[in-house]
Amino acid sequence: MPKSQISVVELFAGVGGFRLALEGLPAPYGAASNGYKIVWANQWEPPGSTGRQFAYQCYVQRFDPDSQNPEQHSNEDIAIALDKAERGELHIPCHTLMVAGFPCQDYSVAKPLSQAEGIEGKKGVLWWEIYRFLQMKKPRFVILENVDRMLKSPTSQRGRDFAIMLSCFALLGYSVEWRIINAADYGFPQRRRRVYLLAEINAHEWDMEDQLSQSGIISEAFPLSFDPSSASEFRIDLDPYIVSQSFGTGHKASPFSNAGLMQNGAVYTAESTPVFSGEKVLLGDILIDENLIPEEFFIDDDSLSRWQYLKGAKSEHRKNKQTGFEYKYSEGGMVFPESLDQPSRTILTGEGGKAASRFKHVVQVKSGRFRRLVPEELELLQGFPPGWTNTGMSDVKRAFCMGNALVVGIPERLGQILKARIESE
Repeated sequence: MPKSQISVVELFAGVGGFRLALEGLPAPYGAASNGYKIVWANQWEPPGSTGRQFAYQCYVQRFDPDSQNPEQHSNEDIAIALDKAERGELHIPCHTLMVAGFPCQDYSVAKPLSQAEGIEGKKGVLWWEIYRFLQMKKPRFVILENVDRMLKSPTSQRGRDFAIMLSCFALLGYSVEWRIINAADYGFPQRRRRVYLLAEINAHEWDMEDQLSQSGIISEAFPLSFDPSSASEFRIDLDPYIVSQSFGTGHKASPFSNAGLMQNGAVYTAESTPVFSGEKVLLGDILIDENLIPEEFFIDDDSLSRWQYLKGAKSEHRKNKQTGFEYKYSEGGMVFPESLDQPSRTILTGEGGKAASRFKHVVQVKSGRFRRLVPEELELLQGFPPGWTNTGMSDVKRAFCMGNALVVGIPERLGQILKARIESE
């Protein structure tokens, strides 16, 4: 590899949001030139059937349609792949950066350190595969993306899951920055709140306040303001088992704020406010001309009342059909149709399909008609080129892929700052 390129491994790759952010647009969209190179990637959709691997097939078709080295793209359960790597049956190259947008699951620890080689999570809990990967390869940098509730789950021990992750990172010598970033706060056309975590192994000693306010990679990429007097500091035990048993017990709220740091088990965290003065892209800016929209995406008059009911506020009596139990059901209303002069709501995996839904996006176009968003618009809301997932999969699957994806511009900006830091060394 050229010295100017930073080597990357991408886990839980989906349709390649991280790769697109770091490498740049592949042919025929452009020429990858952002200074990073993916050297190994893993993507697998349970239960493993061929028909469920549409994200992986899109990934390979977009990035390496003529690849002569299929071992660069692993399409099997990450646990199986790492088992093979430990037995020497699979080569995962050394690399500088590992990235992952992994599913959020329960992080409970099954055994204490004193009773096991390392720590062992419950079967199927994907954080422990990331931890195993970090033990094996020890990349210098790690960037993770997940839902923001990760900072406060589970309800019985607020913040325990994130504390377990931080404990694991500390055991391996990593220092960690994190931030909940709402993409719309930094000019992107979607209100999508996700926690981004950036870790560095053997980092120099941090001035915590300075690192959080301006010296950190995340704070440089996404400026913020906060009141240092309101920050809180505490320590996390370096045994994840102890953390899993005691952290957050009896607490009504998580101690982790929307921005923070961890170094050597010491945590510094504060509620922050985004600072942004650039141009903002709105939902209306990404809509495709209605004359180009297939007819099946328009809502007919017979169905419109059903959409309006599902989107509207409710306070009504209902009965459980199986038990006969009667209860009062209430929920607030949602904007209908979507406001075109605002960033969109978060897109979900269920955006596809004609059936009326409370959560799917509906817009009203110039003709006065109502319609759903087409896959190309969902791609634009996530920062992908329109048509990215048009690789033979259905519109429902295309929507599923985008609901699972990330806003490409966020890791792109993080990658730019990280690359500049590495080059400055």
